[in-house]
Amino acid sequence: MKLQVTSLDNQQQGSIELADEVFGLPARPDILQRAVVWQLAKRRQGTHKTKSIGEVHGTTKKMYRQKGTGRARHGHRKANLFRGGYKAHGPVVRSHELDLPKKVRKLALKTALSAKAADGRLVVLEAATLGEAKTRELRRRVDALGWQAPLVIDGKEIDQNFGRAARNLPDVDVLVADGANVYDILRCGTLVLTRKAVQELEARLK
Repeated sequence: MKLQVTSLDNQQQGSIELADEVFGLPARPDILQRAVVWQLAKRRQGTHKTKSIGEVHGTTKKMYRQKGTGRARHGHRKANLFRGGYKAHGPVVRSHELDLPKKVRKLALKTALSAKAADGRLVVLEAATLGEAKTRELRRRVDALGWQAPLVIDGKEIDQNFGRAARNLPDVDVLVADGANVYDILRCGTLVLTRKAVQELEARLK
């Protein structure tokens, strides 16, 4: 697969040949769904907690006699229907992390890249660099290029000026190649890869 390479000034910088085994795979919604569920579950803290009946402070003395009062039968005030009582079947501290084989994760990342390429929402950039860390300047260039909610993936490091300028743009995300993941790729509008990022991803996924 061959794509045109552009610059931030919207100038053509030749073309690049993309590996079909990374950017030309068929659609696999099932693999993408498994990867997204695994990724979102992994980042959950799992620190939500409510008190069980053994943790609620209070007496277990019977509130009143069983019969003859005209009221409902109750044992003690720690019951879950009273204010300050315990929570029945409440959440406990646990890990939400799931197991997903490395081969499936690798296939999901390649499938996500291929999906963006098939939709025509993959752009190859010569270099993500700016002379000055000016948010207004980056905003102007992104609008001129027609990128919608772009995710810019660079090589091993992000240009300092480019990263600072992108921090103030809520719809522009920037990642290094090692941080490329299925969820961020799928939710972005335009996937922008630099030449270095293409080399890093192909070396990582081939």
